[in-house]
Amino acid sequence: MDLIPKNIFFREIFDDLLDMPTLKSAEMMRSDIYEEEDNYIIEVDIPGFQKENILVDYEKGYLNIKAQKSKESKDESKEKRYLRRERYYGEFKRSFYIGDVDESQIKADFENGILKVSFPKKQAEDKNKKLIEIN
Repeated sequence: MDLIPKNIFFREIFDDLLDMPTLKSAEMMRSDIYEEEDNYIIEVDIPGFQKENILVDYEKGYLNIKAQKSKESKDESKEKRYLRRERYYGEFKRSFYIGDVDESQIKADFENGILKVSFPKKQAEDKNKKLIEIN
């Protein structure tokens, strides 16, 4: 009968190496994309971040989302005696290709850890577009 788990003696030594979360931006910033009548909507989960630490930009057809969280200062860290630390500090990035969009029509809201970005569907096809006959 084992009352003490076999790995208890090495648990503390290897705890940080074995159980350290290895999160990718896509895993942390899970997203849903859906459409409404005139808009596309991207909802991104960014829990634990403040609105001031989130940056959304649009460049060359890509909607870029960056969230950054800094570690607490050394003075704050000294006051706490951690038994385990699992929360991630650092920077997460996600990019979505949304094509040519009037960037003044892109809207973003952040509430309860969810970033909601909306942008219009393409209204009209490119007038310079020409169909090429296939022989």
